[in-house]
Amino acid sequence: MTAENRLPHNIEAECGVLGSIIIDPEALTLVVDVLRPADFYRNTHRTLYEAILGLTERHTPADFITICDELERQDTLEEVGGASYITSLIDGVPTSGNIEYYARIVARTSILRRLIHAAGQIAAEAYEDGDAEVALEQAEQAIFAIGQEQRHTDLVPIAEALSDYMRDLEQRHTEQGTIIGVPTGLHDLDCALGGLQRSDLLILAARPGQGKTSLALNIARHAVYQAGKHVAFFSLEMGRSQLVQRLLAMEAQMDQHRLRMGWLHEEEWEQVITSFGALTTGGLWIDDTAGISIATLRSKARRLHAQVGLDLVIVDYLQLAQATLAGKRYQNREQEIAEISRSLKGLAKDLDLPVLALAQLSRAVENRASKIPQLSDLRESGSLENDADVVIFIYREETQAPEDDAPAHPLISQTADLIIAKHRNGPVGFVKLAWNAQQTRFANLDAQVSPRI
Repeated sequence: MTAENRLPHNIEAECGVLGSIIIDPEALTLVVDVLRPADFYRNTHRTLYEAILGLTERHTPADFITICDELERQDTLEEVGGASYITSLIDGVPTSGNIEYYARIVARTSILRRLIHAAGQIAAEAYEDGDAEVALEQAEQAIFAIGQEQRHTDLVPIAEALSDYMRDLEQRHTEQGTIIGVPTGLHDLDCALGGLQRSDLLILAARPGQGKTSLALNIARHAVYQAGKHVAFFSLEMGRSQLVQRLLAMEAQMDQHRLRMGWLHEEEWEQVITSFGALTTGGLWIDDTAGISIATLRSKARRLHAQVGLDLVIVDYLQLAQATLAGKRYQNREQEIAEISRSLKGLAKDLDLPVLALAQLSRAVENRASKIPQLSDLRESGSLENDADVVIFIYREETQAPEDDAPAHPLISQTADLIIAKHRNGPVGFVKLAWNAQQTRFANLDAQVSPRI
């Protein structure tokens, strides 16, 4: 027996599927979203199934006569065994009632064959003695792709969809005031968004120096240490020691510069030790791989999610990521950013959790009279706006060059605006926050979500 013949397959089940369709063309609707031509082990069966699909696409019933005619026109009738073989398929099934059972067998053996093929590719790549990280990424992608191919979403009757929604609505009604999504700890932002919602891609964008990383860390800190969530923080710009320093400064409520320099009084040192102990107990994971590929990021997030059950993924920041593994080239940076944003949205849906991606704004905002960010300022790709469920801008007026005759504002160095520029499922507007530059910390102000600017 050859290695090819030892591959998992079930010829009888394949014959059962094809025979069922020929005697009852309507039976195809029960399996067309489950089986592809490549799922059939025998080449002649693939050819037959392709002919059936071709007829169906032209709105022609796929019965004995039309299938024979189609194969004869393609000059493949004799190749599949002639009309006599098609007759034998009909004779082999008394009814089409078992077609779904046959299809599941064909699909299962197809998955096993693809796994064997993927394993062979993984082994060949490993024997090449190349980059182990690249080989691992490709292995994970190959296995994940097989799993993704098996995911099918059926049409759902409106009664079922309404029933699911009403259960959620009833829970929200009985728990009024409770944040449904991952809470940020910023009351007015949580009021506007209802927390960070599952399967949402949220873009947090600003020019450099406005506090993107600080706000993301604020959100991660509250989600982990106040709400008990599990958060993965992918830092493509800062090293983990810098992130930890910021977290300690926030937790201990002390000057970040003094902490960095080690200028601590005895009382402050005790405060740091206490904060250190508090921070070590939470479910926060940090990855500071510079220039990480989006494929690697996704695979790491999937692994961690399988291990601990993630609630939130944060990416700082997305323009520093690479769209794919080495080998694929994009015509321009905009196409690559579009691929990254689509992948992050896909990650949010696959893992059913919010993905908060930080983004850099273009310099265009600095060349306008009004420095307030707009959606058109999203750097390098309009796909960020399209893919995102929520877009939030940070605007701190004191970082903009003031007019010579502009009066000083007494609170200008202590506040920041979050501009909700896009909200797919809710209102846009802005939220005012307190900003502590020394501790790189955002906090609540007694403000409401304001109308759109």
